[in-house]
Amino acid sequence: MIAMKEAYTDIRFLPVKSIALAGLIAGTLDISDALIFYGLRGVPPIRILQGIASGLLGRSAFSQGMRSALLGLALHFFIAYTVAAIYIVASRKLPLFRHPFLYGTFYGIGVYAVMNYIVLPLSKIGPRPHPPLVPFINGVVALIVCIGIPIALIARRCVPQKTT
Repeated sequence: MIAMKEAYTDIRFLPVKSIALAGLIAGTLDISDALIFYGLRGVPPIRILQGIASGLLGRSAFSQGMRSALLGLALHFFIAYTVAAIYIVASRKLPLFRHPFLYGTFYGIGVYAVMNYIVLPLSKIGPRPHPPLVPFINGVVALIVCIGIPIALIARRCVPQKTT
């Protein structure tokens, strides 16, 4: 009976806790990077969050005050939890735990590519020109350091691994 309960816990509850932890940490690190990076360039936090909401609302997000900023924050964390869930679920089937810094780096680059070359062009933001070099480098590095590697390290620590 105890072995069955432990197996159920491993299968059912651990991934949910891992996804919750990874999404919270990655989402917090990533939004912190955006607030600091663009804040140092004079962009107020509310405008950054409204920019996220504009993917769903279009330009009207910038005239809706705190309501669209909160929507932007919610959307940001929804994306962070989704990205975490994809990696955590994949890590249950693939040996991603063996090299979390390598796979986390590749995952961060992949997330950057998907977000900037698929998701954003299909959103109400639409296609954008390639960013200038410094924001481009920050964007890629932030998704590696704030998203990919933390999620990979959490997956290595929290997800039961098969050693076969």
